Amino acid sequence: MRALRYRISPGRNSEAGVAAVEFAFLVPVLLGMFCGIVDISQMLYAYYQLDQAVAAGAQYAVLNAANVTSTSGASLASSIATVVENANGSAWANDTIVVNDGPTVTVTGGSASSSGTASNADSYYCLTGSQPSWTWGTGSTTQVTCSNGDTAGKYVTVSASYAYVPIVALPGVFSNTTLTESTAVRVQ
Repeated sequence: MRALRYRISPGRNSEAGVAAVEFAFLVPVLLGMFCGIVDISQMLYAYYQLDQAVAAGAQYAVLNAANVTSTSGASLASSIATVVENANGSAWANDTIVVNDGPTVTVTGGSASSSGTASNADSYYCLTGSQPSWTWGTGSTTQVTCSNGDTAGKYVTVSASYAYVPIVALPGVFSNTTLTESTAVRVQ
């Protein structure tokens, strides 16, 4: 009698089937949420690495402030670019270093190119604007007073970008993005 009652009772078998169907519906949603959380975490970590690389370049500029001259500016820009590039492995980010509106080093895909006018590194500037679009203004041979009341100085700008590719790209929601970070450091 007991065996017959177990076979006739529809409750136990149907509950197991419903749980399997519910699980099948929930798995894609949970996996999507998990991948999204992993993607956002990796993107935040990449941004943190980019921020740390720019900060390392800025710190190097401050420690070598005496090299912001027409004779040493190009080698300073190259050294700062190397610091930013090697902060998280070689050729992991693109960066641009500008020493006092003069010597400039741009690194793209691990390949560096130099530009800029070396003699500008000897001038003083009233740097205005916001990152990464600074306006240098007109150079002066002395530390004049700027229009905003500050005193003109010598600056090094460090800008970097990193192309982040998510694990699961969802157009319009979460897709490939370029992370950017930059700073301007007054060295004199």
